[in-house]
Order: sequence, then C-alpha cells, then structure tokens
Amino acid sequence: MSTIPSLTPPEAVREQLWNEQQLAQPVAVPGFRLWRYQEPAIVLGCSQRRLLAQARGSVPVLLRQSGGGAVLTGPWMLGLSAALPTDHPLARQGLVASYRWLGEAIAGVLQQGGVEAQALAPEALRAMSAAQRTAVDWACFGGLSPWEVLAGGRKIAGLAQVRRAHGVLLVGGLLLQPSPWRLMGEALGCDASDVQALAAATVSAGELAAAFDGQACAERLERALQAALEQEACPM
Repeated sequence: MSTIPSLTPPEAVREQLWNEQQLAQPVAVPGFRLWRYQEPAIVLGCSQRRLLAQARGSVPVLLRQSGGGAVLTGPWMLGLSAALPTDHPLARQGLVASYRWLGEAIAGVLQQGGVEAQALAPEALRAMSAAQRTAVDWACFGGLSPWEVLAGGRKIAGLAQVRRAHGVLLVGGLLLQPSPWRLMGEALGCDASDVQALAAATVSAGELAAAFDGQACAERLERALQAALEQEACPM
C-alpha cells in the first residue's frame, strides 16, 4: 500500500522527480503517492516558461511535465500522483474520461469529511458561462476542466495529466485550507485583480467544515485510490 511521504523541503521537487521517474520507463503496474508540503512552492505547467522567466522572490518555482496552469503548493494543499499503464482500464477511456474516477474519488472523500463536493461533469461545464469556466487563465485553480471538483460552486481540487508511450500520469491538488494566493501573485509579478479572482473562485475544505481533519482526509483518499485501482485490476 502507498504511504504518505514524510518529505523535507523542497517537497515539491521530490514530487516532480517522482512523477518524471514514473514515465521514464514503461509503467508495469498502477501506483500512486500522496504529498504533504511543509513549505510553499509554485509549480508551473509545461507551457508556462514565460512565467518561470519572470519569477522573483524566495518562493521556489518549478516546471512540471503536465499541462495546465500554475499551482501554489504548501501546507494548505494535499497533492496526489497516480501512474497507470497505457492499457489500464482507467487510462484507456480517453483524455477527458480518464479524469472521472479520480475526481469522483476526491469528491467522495470530501463528502465523508463533511464537505458537499461534486466532480464537475462535462455537460455541467458546457452549461457554464465563459467567465465561470475561466476566472484566471494562467492558474490551475483559476479555471475549470471536466471532472475537477467543486464545493459550493467554487473549485476545491484541480487535475492534470501527462500521456506518454510508457504510461499515463494523473496529478491533482486538493485545498485543505485557504491558499495564500497573494504569495503566488507577487512571486510571478501578476495583477492584484488576478489574486482577488482566484480567492473568489476557490474554496478550501477547512472553510466549509469547521472540524475538517486534513490528515484523516489524506488517509481516506489513500484508501479510496487503492480501492479504485484494485477494483479495475480485478474486475468482478
């Protein structure tokens, strides 16, 4: 069974190295890791080198393999990585549908912790206005994609993926507590209005459930991911 690593700073670097290693050779069996961050770091999508060039200040800024927007990691967030063989049933469903099991697992775990959360179905996303779908186009939590997780109409968990000949890597981030978006805005030299829009478009589990326990959530998510992978590996 996977364990939650006890990492030393910078934890986000360890996470990205693990992710890269999964696709460096064929993925033989599915596996996953959960990540807890002791210190803040900014992780940019693979197409955001422009933001990397303009980064300033003391917050580490990294570039990941997957697409999507910038993510601010730190103690307020729970990260996850799941590596699947290319022929795994959960990976064969296609680019969008491959997110469904993961979004629904996260939503279910949040519901167990007292947070009313739902994975965003593609048809529900299409019914939204452009302003609802994208509040801040350069930030992962500033936009919505199918099967990401909402709570009270605001984004609480984001997802991204990498598809290579060796396998499929799914990654995600769940806001356990309020994220200090100002920290990311200042580090990347972004407008204050973007920071305000991110705060308005997102919410954390701790804001919605006063007694929310982040460690218990991580343990429930670990069990849920393990169960999902085992179920697909051994269909009835």
